[in-house]
Parts: sequence; C-alpha cells; structure tokens
Amino acid sequence: MARDNRQQDRRGEDSELIEKLVHINRVAKVVAGGRRFGFAALVVVGDGKGRVGYGNGKAREVPEAIRKGTDQAKRNMVRVPLREGRTLHHDVKGHFGAGRVTLRAAPPGTGIIAGGPMRAIFEALGVQDVVAKSNGTQNPHNMIKATVDGLTSSYSPRQVAQRRGKKVSDIVGRRDEAHTSGE
Repeated sequence: MARDNRQQDRRGEDSELIEKLVHINRVAKVVAGGRRFGFAALVVVGDGKGRVGYGNGKAREVPEAIRKGTDQAKRNMVRVPLREGRTLHHDVKGHFGAGRVTLRAAPPGTGIIAGGPMRAIFEALGVQDVVAKSNGTQNPHNMIKATVDGLTSSYSPRQVAQRRGKKVSDIVGRRDEAHTSGE
C-alpha cells in the first residue's frame, strides 16, 4: 500500500516532464544454447521550461531499459537560460568526442531546425526557435552530449552582468550597438 502511494506521488510531480526516446540499441551475447539479447535506451527528459537531461538505461527488456534511462535523465537535469522562453540568448558551440554542434538563436517563427537527437533535446527543453548543425558524427550519444555541452556553456545577460559587476542594460545595450554599427 505504501509503495503505491509513493509511485503515485512520484508520477504526480513528474507528470509535467516531457520524455523523448532517442535511440534503442539491441546487443547480443552468444552463450551456449543461443543468443541473449539486451537493450540500451537513450532517453531525453525536460520540463519544457528550461531544464533538460539525458540518460542511458540498459536491461534485458526494452521497457525496463527505457525506465532506467528516464530515471538517470531526471537525476542529470541541467538548467539552460532561454531568451523570452523560446530561444537561446546567443550562439554557442559544443563538442564531445568527434561530435561538434553549433547552436544558433533564431527569430520568432523559425521553428526547430535541428537533426534527430538534437531536436529531441530542444523539444524537451521548451525551445521553439533555434537553428542547429552537427558535424563530425551521427552517433546519437555523442550528438546529445555535445548539445548539452553547448547548452551548459550558454549564459543569460543577467549572469554575465553579475559576473562582470555591471548592469544588465550595459550588457544588452552593447549587443544592440554591435548590431547597428555592423550594418
């Protein structure tokens, strides 16, 4: 009885999370009498409001692997600052292994222009307008890790101003001046 209540409580707090299954890998181990299959699931979880995480679960059955991956993703969630709750504050680059990604802020109405695993991250994160390009690898694990690396290296104007000991208007004002002087 107590276990049922805990599961309901957990479902209640996690119900607003967006879960995306990115990749399932089937592996076989040859034993006497045949093959034993195992599954590895790559899962992305986000709240749609600027938090996202990824996890890798391994098990003999697909649903169990997905559950393990989802649990790991919930534990590994990171917060990403978003501009107006719809796009990134600035362009960023991320890398992991051979995977290199470029993430660019985009004007309203652009949508999510990104391939496979990166699209899952942006949808779970709650980003509506972004342009992303991956180079170097198509491995979903490395693409996701490179994307998260890029997202964690992005800063909001408030964070930059606080670190420099300035006002947000000084930081944002310089960005506007740079655009007008370059045109």
